[in-house]
Amino acid sequence: ERIMSKITRAIIMAAGKGTRMHPITETIPKPLIRVHGKRMIDTIIDALHENGIDEIYVVVGYLKEAFQNLPNEVNGITLIENPYFDTCNNISSLYVAKDYISNAIIIDGDQIITDPTILFTEFINSGYNCVWQETDSKEWMLTLDDRFKVVSCSRNGGNHAWQLYGISRWTKEDGMKLKELLELEFKEKKNTQIYWDDIAMFKHFDKFNLHGYPMHEGGVKEIDSLDELIEEDNSYRSYKGE
Repeated sequence: ERIMSKITRAIIMAAGKGTRMHPITETIPKPLIRVHGKRMIDTIIDALHENGIDEIYVVVGYLKEAFQNLPNEVNGITLIENPYFDTCNNISSLYVAKDYISNAIIIDGDQIITDPTILFTEFINSGYNCVWQETDSKEWMLTLDDRFKVVSCSRNGGNHAWQLYGISRWTKEDGMKLKELLELEFKEKKNTQIYWDDIAMFKHFDKFNLHGYPMHEGGVKEIDSLDELIEEDNSYRSYKGE
């Protein structure tokens, strides 16, 4: 029997340092960088609202003061501070938000959502948004079967596979499972240098039944470097001294 789950809350991961965007990120955390006048995180929040998701947790760490006004600007936003952001990988960011993973969508805060429909709320299996790649990609790549179940994941890139994006959905049951495994890996085993996705994709893959949720390439923009930012919004050219 296939039980339909519905997303009721979102966790936005916004604690990272964004070092590949220096010098801009020396003073502005990456999710708050404006692209064509709009902060990246606002494209995510607006898309969540369009899908009826108002309970939003933003995990902050690096330059956390810059986010302080967000709960006053937008109803339903709660900031969660990650005190480990400086010494640990992003497993620490989901660890501090572990009580909110059930029926949640987890989104990296440094993306620009251009098509809100990719954050749809009704789903059956936990899993990740992904985009088909014919050509070589250096990102994490998923192999899916004909029912879109995740068969395997490669962290070494690849082609003719599905590129994983930082947008994932978790059922109530899987959210509780992920919380327990975060406590096991981060707190007990002191596994602080892994990505939180390592838990579901590699370390405890057999405990989940993950699926890929295909989307079109234009639904979300990832801006990973200063060059990519300038390419998207050339008002940042001056940062290259050009």
